[in-house]
Amino acid sequence: MISNLRYWFLVVLIVLVYIAGSFVTLFENDSAQFAVMAMRMVNENDFINLFKGPNEYLDKPHMHYWLAALSYKIFSIHDWAYRIPGILATLLGAYSCYGLGKLLYNVHTGKLAALIFMTAQTIVLGAIDVRTDAVLTGFTVFAIWQLAVYIEKGTLLSVLLGGFGAGMAFSTKGQIALVVIGLPILCHLAYTRKWYRFLSWKVLLALVIFGLTIAPMLYAYYLQFDLHPEKVIRGRDNRSGIFFIFWEQSFERMSGEGIGKNSSDYFFFFHTFLWVFLPWTILALTAFWCRTKTFFKLKFKHNPKYEFLTLGGITLVFILISFAQFKLPHYLNVTIPLFSVLTASYMYNLYRFDKQKMTKILLWVQYFILSVVFMASTLICFFVFKFDGLLIPILLCGGGLVIVFFALKTERVYARLITVSVFASLLLNAVLNLHFYPNLLKYQGGSNMSKLIAENNIPVDKIYKIGNDHTWALDFYNKYPVQISTLTEIGNKKDIWVYVNSEELEKIRESPLDWDRQLTVDQFRITRLQGKFLNPNTRNKVVNKMYLVHLKQP
Repeated sequence: MISNLRYWFLVVLIVLVYIAGSFVTLFENDSAQFAVMAMRMVNENDFINLFKGPNEYLDKPHMHYWLAALSYKIFSIHDWAYRIPGILATLLGAYSCYGLGKLLYNVHTGKLAALIFMTAQTIVLGAIDVRTDAVLTGFTVFAIWQLAVYIEKGTLLSVLLGGFGAGMAFSTKGQIALVVIGLPILCHLAYTRKWYRFLSWKVLLALVIFGLTIAPMLYAYYLQFDLHPEKVIRGRDNRSGIFFIFWEQSFERMSGEGIGKNSSDYFFFFHTFLWVFLPWTILALTAFWCRTKTFFKLKFKHNPKYEFLTLGGITLVFILISFAQFKLPHYLNVTIPLFSVLTASYMYNLYRFDKQKMTKILLWVQYFILSVVFMASTLICFFVFKFDGLLIPILLCGGGLVIVFFALKTERVYARLITVSVFASLLLNAVLNLHFYPNLLKYQGGSNMSKLIAENNIPVDKIYKIGNDHTWALDFYNKYPVQISTLTEIGNKKDIWVYVNSEELEKIRESPLDWDRQLTVDQFRITRLQGKFLNPNTRNKVVNKMYLVHLKQP
């Protein structure tokens, strides 16, 4: 469909975009929060107990934090070091998409599936704004691939690797990993009728590997929670960490109990999918629709030309997570590998059966998406945040010329379809990682205040806060958590700094306390963008301030 030279050229460009994003300042809340949780492990040499600030953390297992802590141990505490395990897991996910596509279809489908996976918007974002989902997604698709290999070929190594992958995924986010792995595999077994594969001693060995893989996480939960029934977690005592991760966790998210409800919209993930799988969304929806029609025509009878792993897995996972009362867009990340393989198989069929008419229609759709990306990139670079300096605009303009060349190049329509789609993702995320995010993060108070703290040689162990606002970015870049206090308590301390918002500053002003130095930075919740902020003419109306004040000696 495209030459090997172009394929690897595109892969290298994608990896360069990932690398560019790895040096961007960490986003609040989740990325910075998780980075601080892993930092605490290293600083306190405690890899058993999980804490979110001063509170013990039950919600997610340990693996993501252990991997980040290991990266800190090797490379020291940096934002790019925190991102390394997530990026490596994403590359593992891409290779697993290749393996799964090759197994179910052919080498060309596998290569295209990996390319689609790596350029899907939510996956690129997940390698920059790293949460637990990057590691979860990489190991879930790895487990699905290896278990599917076992079903098809019966090899011992593949089922053992499948058990290991499932264990790593479970140790990263709990039950959802087993659901996302299990449903596609059950669909594959039901369609191929190869149930006998799981009536084997090899599966027992895989279960042993799974058990050994999750044992460290279970032991940590046991030490932190099961041995201490007196601990009160979210208003309840007698919390068993092992029982929680095996039973309570997913039910809490489904019902919203404990963590709260944020959406009862059963179509949340349907309209969210429209952007998380860009620039491949229309191709994916077309592939899903065509494959669904095919299976209904076949009345779901087994046909060796087709597979039901991707379509069935996507459908069942979508239905299940749509009933959850707590929803976030990145919950869809675990379905992206399945969508990638399904979309790749559909695109390869367009090429194999020479469906020129349909391919041209889809190409014009992708041209439209690319044009929208060009317009969005122009707005970002010349209106939202204007260029400052020459290096970044030169790089982006050079990249834009390459895209125009390939978009207008006379070649087979299938090659253009793939190339234009990949370049749409590359352009958008190059602009985001090199220009938009660095400028956006100038409005993240904590990370910018940490720079002023370093410039003014302020001791990080003398910084306090008196409110409930999170300070994850400040904690991380100070490499020391802001200490929590109250307005009354700080009055008894000497030579300290207090990190406050405007309301808290007013409380200090009304109190007997006084300060002699003040540092000020802009503050905006950058993960919740709005039109007034993106418009530079109205930005100041929604941007707040954060202050660091030095209290005078009493």
